[in-house]
Amino acid sequence: MRKLFVYFSLSAQPLRSPSAVVNGRVLSDSRAILNGFPSENSILPLSSFYQEVNAQQRSGSSPMAQSPRSPSSQAPYLTVSVSDPAKMGNGVQAYISYKVITKTNLPEYDSPEKIVIRRYSDFVWLRDRLFEKYKGVFILLFRRRALFSAEFIEMRRQALDVFVNRIASHHELQQSDDLRTFLQVDEQTMERARSMEIGIFKKKPADLMQIFKDVQSKVSDVVLGKEKPVDESNPEYEKLKNYIFQLEDHLAEAQKHAYRLVKRHRELGQSLSEFGKAVKLLGDCEGNALGKAFSELGAKSEILSIKLQREGQHLLMNFEEPLKDYVRAVQSIKATIAERANAFRHHCELAETIKFKEIDMNKLRLTRSEKLAEAEREYEELKADGAEATRKFERIVKLMNEEIIRFQEQKTLDVGVAFHEFAKGQTELAKGISEAWRSLLPKLEEPKQSEA
Repeated sequence: MRKLFVYFSLSAQPLRSPSAVVNGRVLSDSRAILNGFPSENSILPLSSFYQEVNAQQRSGSSPMAQSPRSPSSQAPYLTVSVSDPAKMGNGVQAYISYKVITKTNLPEYDSPEKIVIRRYSDFVWLRDRLFEKYKGVFILLFRRRALFSAEFIEMRRQALDVFVNRIASHHELQQSDDLRTFLQVDEQTMERARSMEIGIFKKKPADLMQIFKDVQSKVSDVVLGKEKPVDESNPEYEKLKNYIFQLEDHLAEAQKHAYRLVKRHRELGQSLSEFGKAVKLLGDCEGNALGKAFSELGAKSEILSIKLQREGQHLLMNFEEPLKDYVRAVQSIKATIAERANAFRHHCELAETIKFKEIDMNKLRLTRSEKLAEAEREYEELKADGAEATRKFERIVKLMNEEIIRFQEQKTLDVGVAFHEFAKGQTELAKGISEAWRSLLPKLEEPKQSEA
């Protein structure tokens, strides 16, 4: 996979990727320059990137054909597509269903091809389950807004397709039992799985009250100075966090201006369409060489309005949406950073508790207290909990380091594709507009020659 870093520098301060300090992997600017952007023939919209990779793997025409996902008799593969969105129900009960097609030769799956129907809440269920079980892995967050316009439905289908293929191609997540459930079971079983979901919103009122009291106690300890907030003292990790926070701001700024570009293309296309109709009516009134010129101008304006509208749609799907997708991806990294902070805090709190328990045990030994046996049992339980907390934290750190490298490489490719598509589309649009107006100039000269 190509490793070309795109630096988002929308402010006076340049944004530098800290990837050179992650796991000792150095991805330098000079190597990025040597690699260059993908060739024009290899550029694909983000929505079809994973399907194209899978298609190349099936045909064996790609250098990646021998990857673990290659559909051949020698290697395991798992490919997924999300298609055919359909509106179900009416009113407040309405929702969009999607056809999810899975092709695989993995022995864990029931058949080599499976087609199931899933709704948006099923994808959310999968995301939440994976986020809970695979701490340290970056799992994309979803937007909750729901519309039923054709444009929104297609954008959501594209986003869901990218989401599920990222999971299917991830070496850890593709082994998940929840992914197999999502891809194989029927709609009724899927609905039961969603309804059995347990989490904070499924807890009893008494449990919620206890959670609230625990949080209130923690906040009070911090405010009163009884407990100091615990954070990692790791300079390289601090650099990474600062990079992620800046990246979110710069990506959001780029996406905002991409939205304005889409809006501008659409508004200009609409204006040209209305102008063309008005000029054609003007030409009908004239009925001579001037009228013919006006009719030609109006017809050309309407043709150009269609080009602008199409380019606006192209920008939306292949430029603004990929940027928006990466804003959500960065937000998922921030969620993982929060999970890492919680794990580190829990690890430190248990280590502190174990120290205090050791002091108590020493006191009990000196007094030969009858409570010593119970204290020793509690101490062993605390040590086991502490060891487990340490393992969880270290696993999150390990997975995060791997995920950062994977994220940088995938972001490099996807964002590079998006900007290449933007530049290519703008070049073709400008060329088309220039040729259209140039072809019209001789016809607009005819009324002058007739008068002469």
